[in-house]
Amino acid sequence: MNWQVYLILCSDNSLYTGITTDIERRLKQHQDGHPRGARYFRAHRPERLVYLECGHTRSTASRREAAIKKMNRAQKLSLIASDMNDIAGS
Repeated sequence: MNWQVYLILCSDNSLYTGITTDIERRLKQHQDGHPRGARYFRAHRPERLVYLECGHTRSTASRREAAIKKMNRAQKLSLIASDMNDIAGS
Protein backbone atom coordinates (compact mmCIF):
# COMPACT_ATOMS: atom_id res chain seq x y z
CA MET A 1 0.00 0.00 0.00
CA ASN A 2 0.95 3.62 -0.42
CA TRP A 3 1.14 5.03 3.10
CA GLN A 4 1.39 8.76 3.62
CA VAL A 5 2.77 10.92 6.43
CA TYR A 6 0.99 14.24 6.94
CA LEU A 7 0.94 17.38 9.06
CA ILE A 8 -2.18 19.40 9.74
CA LEU A 9 -2.19 22.99 10.97
CA CYS A 10 -4.78 23.50 13.70
CA SER A 11 -6.81 26.57 14.65
CA ASP A 12 -4.58 27.16 17.69
CA ASN A 13 -1.51 27.10 15.38
CA SER A 14 -0.41 23.66 16.63
CA LEU A 15 0.78 20.98 14.20
CA TYR A 16 -0.62 17.44 14.19
CA THR A 17 1.32 14.56 12.58
CA GLY A 18 -0.28 11.34 11.38
CA ILE A 19 -0.22 8.54 8.80
CA THR A 20 -2.84 7.16 6.43
CA THR A 21 -3.42 5.37 3.13
CA ASP A 22 -6.21 7.78 2.10
CA ILE A 23 -5.55 11.42 2.98
CA GLU A 24 -8.93 12.73 1.80
CA ARG A 25 -10.84 10.21 3.94
CA ARG A 26 -8.60 10.86 6.93
CA LEU A 27 -8.95 14.64 6.71
CA LYS A 28 -12.72 14.28 6.53
CA GLN A 29 -12.70 12.04 9.63
CA HIS A 30 -10.64 14.62 11.51
CA GLN A 31 -12.77 17.58 10.40
CA ASP A 32 -16.14 15.89 11.00
CA GLY A 33 -15.34 14.71 14.51
CA HIS A 34 -15.78 11.11 13.32
CA PRO A 35 -15.18 8.49 16.05
CA ARG A 36 -12.22 7.20 14.00
CA GLY A 37 -10.75 10.70 13.82
CA ALA A 38 -7.92 11.61 16.19
CA ARG A 39 -8.91 12.51 19.73
CA TYR A 40 -6.51 15.48 19.46
CA PHE A 41 -9.01 17.27 17.23
CA ARG A 42 -11.67 17.36 19.93
CA ALA A 43 -9.74 20.27 21.45
CA HIS A 44 -7.78 21.54 18.42
CA ARG A 45 -9.86 22.23 15.31
CA PRO A 46 -8.04 21.12 12.12
CA GLU A 47 -7.57 23.95 9.62
CA ARG A 48 -5.60 22.61 6.67
CA LEU A 49 -3.10 20.07 5.42
CA VAL A 50 0.35 21.69 5.32
CA TYR A 51 2.65 18.73 4.55
CA LEU A 52 2.34 15.36 2.83
CA GLU A 53 4.92 12.64 2.15
CA CYS A 54 3.89 9.74 -0.07
CA GLY A 55 5.39 6.38 -1.04
CA HIS A 56 5.84 4.79 2.37
CA THR A 57 5.13 1.29 3.59
CA ARG A 58 3.25 1.00 6.90
CA SER A 59 6.53 0.47 8.67
CA THR A 60 8.44 3.38 7.11
CA ALA A 61 5.45 5.69 7.57
CA SER A 62 5.30 4.85 11.28
CA ARG A 63 9.03 5.45 11.69
CA ARG A 64 8.84 8.76 9.80
CA GLU A 65 5.82 9.85 11.87
CA ALA A 66 7.77 9.13 15.07
CA ALA A 67 10.78 11.07 13.77
CA ILE A 68 8.64 14.10 12.88
CA LYS A 69 6.88 14.00 16.24
CA LYS A 70 10.29 14.24 17.93
CA MET A 71 11.11 17.42 15.98
CA ASN A 72 10.62 20.79 17.62
CA ARG A 73 8.27 23.33 16.07
CA ALA A 74 11.04 25.18 14.19
CA GLN A 75 12.21 21.93 12.58
CA LYS A 76 8.65 21.06 11.54
CA LEU A 77 8.14 24.52 10.02
CA SER A 78 11.43 24.13 8.15
CA LEU A 79 10.24 20.76 6.81
CA ILE A 80 7.00 22.36 5.63
CA ALA A 81 8.87 25.29 4.04
CA SER A 82 11.29 22.99 2.21
CA ASP A 83 8.32 21.05 0.82
CA MET A 84 6.79 24.32 -0.43
CA ASN A 85 10.09 25.25 -2.07
CA ASP A 86 10.17 21.87 -3.85
CA ILE A 87 6.65 22.49 -5.18
CA ALA A 88 7.47 26.04 -6.29
CA GLY A 89 10.63 24.83 -8.05
CA SER A 90 8.79 22.15 -10.02
